[in-house]
Amino acid sequence: MIIHVVMIKFKDGVKRDKILEIKKDIEELKLYIPQLKNMEVGLNFAKEDRAMDLVLIASFDSKEDLEIYAKDKTHQKVIEKIKEVASYSKVVDYEKVT
Repeated sequence: MIIHVVMIKFKDGVKRDKILEIKKDIEELKLYIPQLKNMEVGLNFAKEDRAMDLVLIASFDSKEDLEIYAKDKTHQKVIEKIKEVASYSKVVDYEKVT
């Protein structure tokens, strides 16, 4: 199983409504990308300076499925929306061995 983790830090002043809209857009990717086996999206409540604002944890059966997800047009549209309001993001992809 492949695990894909993305953490996003939003620009100062981004309204909560916009953040919730992006969260919903990310969650709806499950409806369009069958290779996406499981997804969890959460908003941070920690007040630490080093804290990120949003986290996505997604799972795929294979690296190939992750590649399909990464190139998907609906996914790319969501990425463009995120880029408009994000300061930066961090990504980790790893293989979960059972």
